[in-house]
Amino acid sequence: MRIKGVFVIATLSVLAGQAGAQEEQQVTITVEQVGTGTYALFGRGGNIGISAGEDGVFLVDDQFAALTPAILEAIKRVDPGPVRFVINTHFHGDHSGGNENLGKQGVLIVAHDKVRERMSVEQFNEAFNRTTPPSPKDALPVVTFGNTVTFHLNGDEIRGIHVPGAHTDGDTVIYFRKANVIHAGDLYFNERYPFIDLSAGGSVLGMIDAANLMLELANEETTIIPGHGPVSSVKELTSYRDMLVTIHDRVAALVVEGKTLEEVVAAKPSEEYDEAWGKNFITPEQVVGFVYDSIKAHKN
Repeated sequence: MRIKGVFVIATLSVLAGQAGAQEEQQVTITVEQVGTGTYALFGRGGNIGISAGEDGVFLVDDQFAALTPAILEAIKRVDPGPVRFVINTHFHGDHSGGNENLGKQGVLIVAHDKVRERMSVEQFNEAFNRTTPPSPKDALPVVTFGNTVTFHLNGDEIRGIHVPGAHTDGDTVIYFRKANVIHAGDLYFNERYPFIDLSAGGSVLGMIDAANLMLELANEETTIIPGHGPVSSVKELTSYRDMLVTIHDRVAALVVEGKTLEEVVAAKPSEEYDEAWGKNFITPEQVVGFVYDSIKAHKN
């Protein structure tokens, strides 16, 4: 039986931003129960996953540094026990910005090998012309892994599965086996087009492979926590995968014809999906550009 509930913890003013850009914003911290002892936390940035129980608190991602006190207060309302682990689904600051604060409190930070590698050196994001400096020591993952990692906590088996070359080159799917919950990180943007970080080793085919992996792990009752957007279902994840496949195939056909990026964008290969998916962070033109550049990069 699926257990669900939504409750607002607080609305607060915080200095929140990324890559050095700070601005005061009203941030509402909301928690939704998605399974036995398993929750999704929404604030600003990537959605957080929580496993809570007798073994302590296990987090998936931690949003921005400025939100750490509010996030920890929200977690205490769910479970007063200590936060023992955080696993980063990838290195982007809206998912790992709280690492330093948690690391200084003794929380063990875990991530794929590539996440530590990228956080250890300066990163340049070509899509947004943004440079991110190396992370401080306390923010770096202390434990890294190659393909998979498993935690046996709170009566559950929590598996981390690396997906190569998708949103980035260091993405991890988190599968709460007994709770029947998947945290997708930015491998899945619900109700919006995805950002594919080509500068960090991402690719459209990797995103499709990641969606297929999650669908293989899931059944009809599985709850999906996306990296961004509301809690989702297998049906919605399937629609997302199908959308990516269709846009990829259409763009690939135009690439074979020798079309330029401008010509491909003008052909509007995503048009039937733009109303549902194209009115948020990533525009239709941007997602077509990501797909085009990804195909060209892997063709050469």
